[in-house]
Amino acid sequence: MNSSGYIYAEDKKFKNRDFSEEYLPKGEYEYCIFSKCDFSGSDLSGVKFIECEFIECNISNAKLYDTSFQRVEFKNCKMLGLHFNRCNEFGMSLKFEGSTLSHSIFFQLSLKQTIFRDSQLTEVDFSECNLSEVVFDNCDLAGAAFSQTTLKKADLSTAYNYRMDPEHNSIEGARFSQSGLAGLLDKYNINIDY
Repeated sequence: MNSSGYIYAEDKKFKNRDFSEEYLPKGEYEYCIFSKCDFSGSDLSGVKFIECEFIECNISNAKLYDTSFQRVEFKNCKMLGLHFNRCNEFGMSLKFEGSTLSHSIFFQLSLKQTIFRDSQLTEVDFSECNLSEVVFDNCDLAGAAFSQTTLKKADLSTAYNYRMDPEHNSIEGARFSQSGLAGLLDKYNINIDY
């Protein structure tokens, strides 16, 4: 820790810590693992996470102004109402597995090649995002907003409950399942038999 209180932590493990009460010190966390920690409502503004893992953490409603997530994985985390659009975009690289991100906002972010696996993405805002080559593997996208979104070569073949207008999104080369076609044709109010 330096005189300004900014810390540098490398290869540290944080388990069962309640950062909703005692805030995580501002600083840079590299190769750290956060397991079963509670960050709900905490202020993570300006914190840098590099090659970190969050496992079974609650990060819901945390403040993310200028927060850096570089090559960060989230596994089985609760992440409701997060404003990822306020994060530092430099080097942003995320992976989500078994997590709940409902009501989170990714507005205008470039999330190329991001993997969302077995996750709840209900009411998530992906408007104006670059989701090229993103994988939505077995994800619930009910109520997710796709508007002026680039989904080139994205894989939604196992995603479900999505609705998007192909005329207002770029979907060249994207993969969809036959059962998911209804979500692309919804605005036409037609019946599709399988």
